[in-house]
Order: sequence, then C-alpha cells, then structure tokens
Amino acid sequence: MGQPGQTSTSQDSLTVRDNRTGKVYTIPIVDNAISATAFKDLKAPRKAGERAENETEKGLRVQDKGFLNTAVMQSTITYIDGDAGVLRYRGYPIEQLAEQSTHLESAYLLIYGSLPSASQYTHFEREILNHGVTHSDAAQFFRSFRYDAHPMSMLTSAFAMLGSYYSEANPSLQGQRLYTQGDAASLATMDRQIYRIIGKATTLAAMAYRIRQGREFVIPPTGLSYAASFLYQMDHIGEENYTPNPILVKALDTLFLIHADHELNASCTTVLQTGSSLVDPYSAIAAGCASLYGPLHGGANEAVIRMLISIGKPDNVPAFLEAVKKREKVLSGFGHRVYKTATLIHGPLAFGCRTGQDQLLETAMALHDAAMKDEYFIKRRLAPNVDFWCVRPLIPQCCVI
Repeated sequence: MGQPGQTSTSQDSLTVRDNRTGKVYTIPIVDNAISATAFKDLKAPRKAGERAENETEKGLRVQDKGFLNTAVMQSTITYIDGDAGVLRYRGYPIEQLAEQSTHLESAYLLIYGSLPSASQYTHFEREILNHGVTHSDAAQFFRSFRYDAHPMSMLTSAFAMLGSYYSEANPSLQGQRLYTQGDAASLATMDRQIYRIIGKATTLAAMAYRIRQGREFVIPPTGLSYAASFLYQMDHIGEENYTPNPILVKALDTLFLIHADHELNASCTTVLQTGSSLVDPYSAIAAGCASLYGPLHGGANEAVIRMLISIGKPDNVPAFLEAVKKREKVLSGFGHRVYKTATLIHGPLAFGCRTGQDQLLETAMALHDAAMKDEYFIKRRLAPNVDFWCVRPLIPQCCVI
C-alpha cells in the first residue's frame, strides 16, 4: 500500500481519500480484488464520545456480513456465473461433465486437478467402493437414535463418530504436519481419508434412511457403481438378484455430480474454517454436514418436498401461488443468491419422469409452469433453482422427512 498523501500512476490500483484525516492512500488491485488488510493503514484518532470498540486508531475495518462481496481465497477448482447459468469444474462445463462423465470421475477432477486416466479411475473407484463398509459398531451407533430422528442429525453425528476410529488421520495425535509434509506417506494418508469419506458417506446415509424405515442394514454390495450401491443399500429388502432401476441410478449420479462443488457455499466454508484448526477430517466433514442441514442451504431440498406435500396436487397450485403473493405461504426452491438458472437439472428430471407417474412430480411441474407464466415471479426473477428440481419423485428412496 502506498504512503499517505501519495498517488499512483498505475491503473491497477485504487486511490482512497480518508476524509477524516485528509490523507490519500493507494491500494493495489490484483486479480480484480483488493486486500482487506490494506485498509488497516487508514487510521484516525478516536473522536470524543466514540465507542472504544471502534478502535479507529488501529485502522479501518471492512464489513461484509453476508460475505456478499468477499473473496477469502484463490482457487482454480470451480467457476460460477449464476446470472448466466455457468458452472465449471476445473474449466470443464458442467453440462459436458454431466453428459460424458460420472460423479466419481468428476470428484477425481475436483480433488486432483485433472480427469483420471482409465487406470487412475479404476483405482480410485475401487478404493472408494472398498471403503464403503463400516465397522460393526456403526450399526449399534445408529440404533441408539430414535426411530424418527432426522437423517441429517444422524449423518452429522456419524461422521464425527468416524473420527474416533482413525487415529492415523488425526493431527492432534500424529502431529500438526500430518497432511502438509508433502512426502509419499503424508499423501497416502490423505488419500485414504478421501477414499473413506466418499466411500462411507453413502453407507452412513443409507443407514440413517433404514433406521427411519425400521429396516435392517444392508452391507454395501460388490459389482455396482457408486450411485447404484447407494440405492441398493437403501432399497434392498431381500429380493433375489435385486438391482436398482438404471434410470434412477443415472439420475442420482448426475445429481451427485452437479452438487459436487459450488465454490465457497456455507458447508464448504464451514469445512475449511473447521479444518484450518487442524482437526481430523471427519470432524471437519461433520461440521459441514451441520451447516448443510439448515433450510437455507442443503435443507432447502427438504423444504421443497414439504411444500409440495402441503400443496397436495396440481389443482391446488393456483391457490398456493396466490397465497405466496399475499405472503401467506413461503415459496421454496425458487430464486437463489448465486444461481439464477437451473436448466441442467431438467436432464435428471427427465430420467425421473420415465420411471412412472407421481402426483408430487406432477405438482412440481404444474408449480413450475404456473410460476414461469406469472408476471409476479418473472419480474422478481424467481425461477426454480437446483433445490426445487431435487424432489422426491426423482429418487423417492432418498427423501425421508
């Protein structure tokens, strides 16, 4: 930052005059961003009667309560332009990945920076699927919950529970440089936790589901894909040679892929914040699950389902929308702070439609069509978002509320 009173001839800078002191400051602009700490140089004497807590003599603070215009890190992982409906993983358009890739292949891309070769993908998929099995204590752990416990409450607790089983993954026990040494052993330890977390996530989710259904747990099968294994664990009730519906498998895999990364959303930020203390990765993921739980984040999916259930059938949609306009009802799944379009989700929706009629799906379609023709919602740019289209009729086994 330039000295007070100086000006810069560089166009890649911001000139700020502090009217409290009359001083002028030059702040560099790098990658269309300025450093918040640069404003610490903008100091002023505390005025008579001013709050001591303002600490004006220690520099100017930057206030952004909702992180509406704050970049906390640089990343090449994901790019989003919500207004244009653009989502890219490592430079690849999400539409291309959804059509030509799988969830695990895209997960590899996000984690390691490039799409895997055939041998790399085989190894990655095998390790993840092999790590889907949980310790036998997990069954007792899930049975300790009430039959009507919320699945996200159980899943959050289950991830925290996993942290107690893998001391090798805990920097508190193995040393603060466990994941930062950069040697082969450190990277291998990191990879094992990646395999375990991704592999066990679906198993734990399926166990939470089956507790709600009063069913016995299912051991992850062999020979099925990641999404198919998840559906199998949720829906298998003893049928001989049972395999999940391939249409639902494709829809679920695509939905997993689309949701794999959305920049620094609430749950991702929570994981990074928690992990920065060098806690074990399972505890960090548990914290992320707790953030995801809320109705203003991942819980929005559930809010949409509850809304559709309350509407009941397509014939009730007009009355519901009128109640929304009068602020008597809440419209869930429309509008978003970042995403303004959700066209890609229609692909998985089409898969879901091919599995048969469902009144909830018909209600969702009727709600979409009516809202998109209504000037009230058009003017307010309240279009259906990703949360709206991740509804029960697509994958009914998943949506337990």
